[in-house]
Amino acid sequence: MKKLLLIFVAALITTMVHAQVELKPAIGLTFSNVTKDPDSGEAKAKLGYQFGGSVLFGDKFYIEPGLFYAQKSTKFSDTNASGDDLDMDIKGLRIPVSIGYHLLGSEASAIGLRVFGGGSSFIVTGVNGEGLDKDDFESPTWGMFAGAGLDFTIIFLDAKYEWSLTDVSGLTDFDIGKTNSFFINAGIRLSF
Repeated sequence: MKKLLLIFVAALITTMVHAQVELKPAIGLTFSNVTKDPDSGEAKAKLGYQFGGSVLFGDKFYIEPGLFYAQKSTKFSDTNASGDDLDMDIKGLRIPVSIGYHLLGSEASAIGLRVFGGGSSFIVTGVNGEGLDKDDFESPTWGMFAGAGLDFTIIFLDAKYEWSLTDVSGLTDFDIGKTNSFFINAGIRLSF
């Protein structure tokens, strides 16, 4: 097993050294929901945002690590007589690493269609929500995602869905499970 891992790492490094490189600054929208409604209400996804970038190494097959500052937003509605709502924004650093394949075109093509998947980490830097702070949330949380992207000259558009692998909150009285998020990013492609 160690030999197989060593061979994989060596092949990956060799590919990255000889690969084309593309810098991809981007901005985007997030829609995040939780897998469990709180005891006295229901949760609904709200619009959030992210900005940052990634670096694509490769051509037909590629690896793409990235770093984004993101806000994941969810609205909790109380179904009790009080009817109070709570808006919760979790802000942090999202670190995705994807492996992808160009279905149409390649890294150097003017038009292309890509599919990709991978894993990510989310490090909480702040929380906005009545009675909540960042210590109430697990950090980092881990996730996996799948998506597709469209390239048109120097512009790209990516859409991906991410499933959280770890619970969001460490509070027993605010057990909301995991987050599931939908991301849409747009940006420019800078090839080297």
